[in-house]
Amino acid sequence: MGMNDTPRSNRPHIVLLGRRNAGKSSILNALTGQSVAVVSPIGGTTTDPVFKPMELLPAGPIVLVDTAGLDDEGEIGALRRDKTLQMLNSTDLALLVVDATVGVNSFELELLDKLRTKKIPVIGVLNKVDTLAESEQMITTLDAELDLSLIPFSASMLRGDTELKKAITSTLPHNEDRFRIVGDLLSPGDVVVLVVPIDKAAPKGRLILPQQQTIRDTLESDAIAVVTKEHELRLTLERLGSKPRLVITDSQVFMKVAADTPKEVPLTSFSILFARHKGDLDELVRGARAIDRLKDGDRVLIAEACTHQCQSDDIGRVKIPRWLRQTIGKRLIIEHASGPSFPDDLSEYALVIHCGACMLNRRTMLHRLSEAKAAGVPIVNYGIFIAYVQGVFPRAIECFPSAMLAWEHALEPTAIAERSHH
Repeated sequence: MGMNDTPRSNRPHIVLLGRRNAGKSSILNALTGQSVAVVSPIGGTTTDPVFKPMELLPAGPIVLVDTAGLDDEGEIGALRRDKTLQMLNSTDLALLVVDATVGVNSFELELLDKLRTKKIPVIGVLNKVDTLAESEQMITTLDAELDLSLIPFSASMLRGDTELKKAITSTLPHNEDRFRIVGDLLSPGDVVVLVVPIDKAAPKGRLILPQQQTIRDTLESDAIAVVTKEHELRLTLERLGSKPRLVITDSQVFMKVAADTPKEVPLTSFSILFARHKGDLDELVRGARAIDRLKDGDRVLIAEACTHQCQSDDIGRVKIPRWLRQTIGKRLIIEHASGPSFPDDLSEYALVIHCGACMLNRRTMLHRLSEAKAAGVPIVNYGIFIAYVQGVFPRAIECFPSAMLAWEHALEPTAIAERSHH
């Protein structure tokens, strides 16, 4: 996927699930019209998830995900099953593929129950119907067994392709605001100032993904995006002639931007915008109360969704640990997780500090939040953490009323007084 394409994290994830050799890869190839996935009569051909972005009208950009069969066996098979099950945490829509030559039993029923427990919408696909003499009767029987309408499909005869695409577009949520980042805070003609540091961590020749997406959302709202660096912010505000509707900054320069932005101008960060865009801003704000309560020996997990080379001033590996120790003055055990890996057991941690999740889809981030909540572990994201330790709270969330309410209820009166004094 190129830098000008819709990011995978903003595409609904449609995941094909089922037994080995049920024809999941053939269905993916039929839907895309390309030989994307390797197809073989040998069960277990697909090992790791295969991602294929495509445009499906009228739904728009989506990503299809082929997976290994959940009935895989042996030690390697168990690893493949684990990979497939991990995909459920990112699944917006599941295609449950049933092999017409095998039918259904407890395997499909248990898988369907798991999907429904996770509240994942499901479309049933009965593949290889060309092998059946009386497919209509079998479909009726299987529909009743699964309590799910099955779409008859034949990858080899290209039957059912149109019906399946229609089912996908009608089942996906049609929420025009699901990708809004800042637009709901703006009116046409509003001026938004975006503060974008250019340092050695910035990618050559382009802006990082959250900055690109925020600019695009601003423009789609018929508002005016003014982009500047932190050292030019004061001059930029002077030359505007009128106060902007909002200033959005990279979290790492929060203190300088807060000092240069008039108090009456709302201020927030890209990371805080993404906290609500990709997750639950209220829950992440509530997690900030745990920062001052950390004790010597507590374990803190710093989690990043992307994988990148660590530099001398890396935000997750260097800056956040330093700010954390400077703020609370405790001896902490700090651990890191990056990419798709996220600990199964969070109960040993006193706090999770998560990145802005621009590389994760919303369902994945919500799953991580629910895992932390279930374990009773507070969680914040980078933007909220940095604003808190640098004394920019609650100003950084004042434009989000529900987050302000969560903040006020989360902190004990003594803690509120201490932070206000600070």
